[in-house]
Amino acid sequence: MASSLLAFLYLPLDDRPPNWAPCTWGLVVCPPREVYRGPEGADLFRLRAWLLATPGEGVVASLDALAYGGLLQSRHLPLPPEDALARLAPLLSWRVRYGGEVLLFGVVPRWDATRRERNLGVLRSLGSWTGLKGIYLEAVWDDALRNSPAPKEAEALPYPARPGADEAGQVLLLRALRPGLRVAAVYGEGLEAGRVTPYEGVPLARTLSGLLQSAKAEAVPLEADPDLVLYLYGGGDPRRALLDLMRLMARHPVALADLSRVNRGEARLMAYLLDLGLYGRLAAYASWGTPANNLGSALAQGGLFLRDSEGRLLRLAEAYLQYWWGEVGRPLVRARFPEPLGEEARSVRGAFWEVELEGRRLLLEEVGFPWRRSFEAEFSYRLLPAEGRGVDLAP
Repeated sequence: MASSLLAFLYLPLDDRPPNWAPCTWGLVVCPPREVYRGPEGADLFRLRAWLLATPGEGVVASLDALAYGGLLQSRHLPLPPEDALARLAPLLSWRVRYGGEVLLFGVVPRWDATRRERNLGVLRSLGSWTGLKGIYLEAVWDDALRNSPAPKEAEALPYPARPGADEAGQVLLLRALRPGLRVAAVYGEGLEAGRVTPYEGVPLARTLSGLLQSAKAEAVPLEADPDLVLYLYGGGDPRRALLDLMRLMARHPVALADLSRVNRGEARLMAYLLDLGLYGRLAAYASWGTPANNLGSALAQGGLFLRDSEGRLLRLAEAYLQYWWGEVGRPLVRARFPEPLGEEARSVRGAFWEVELEGRRLLLEEVGFPWRRSFEAEFSYRLLPAEGRGVDLAP
């Protein structure tokens, strides 16, 4: 049986930065990085062998990684549904062998996946797992454009479902490691609970409630002294948002989810936050993805590092680098370098200007492209204290 001294295991969806990042946080045990092979997908034999040989208090795992090798492979890999289900059996074996909690998420495929029906059939078949002790299962749907069938398909599954994908591992880690987080959500100017946000296909309030359910968090009003305030910024006047944040931060830890644009943050708001020294005081920040991605990341990181000031600052550094990538790095690389990207694309690092976070200077040392494309990047960086000694960090 699992000992309370054992760590949680984490099997990410793939090794793109949002999915792999928790493996660098010191909270969980992950498979060796080389098991995940970028666009080629995970080495399934090694991944299953590692899982079965590794005890833990519990495991958070991507069904698509174990069945198909990752999100990209799940869309197009020719594989009979019975074979996909057989590849998931080691999860049950792990539960029997070690007795730990098993938290799983599967992706309802997006509109252009050629294996949509196969994947949906596998997800439906897993409904029988929901009655098994110690197993939690949920589905997330990936990039639901207008008229996408994914929300309705997800609703028909016999277990919880919500929008998102690349933040799902982080959110389930919050469920595993800090359940019961009391969260107050505050909608900023330009956002309403009934607004249908890009790539979700459902009202924002439903996306938010689904994320809280995934995290096993409790929605509470501001007056109830929440553990964390989740501030949803939707554009509008960033000065008014800044006043909101200052008022809230005087009383509560505040995680900021920038939903103003997809895959990019609001430059005016970020400038204000940095100029006034407020960015480094946030509990968390996210602007790297879709609304569900950003909400989930801000919620998860805000909760996981609520009582870890150094970990919180490191996550803010990473979140700022992702903001910079969307606002500066990615457009520059796309304008100058063809894909697949070569070593010369790393020169984009020269466009980064140091910023200060709570008296520490953020220095970007290297930019890497694990999938050799411009959409995502990973970073090696240092936080330099005033006296000049640095903390080395790698992706």
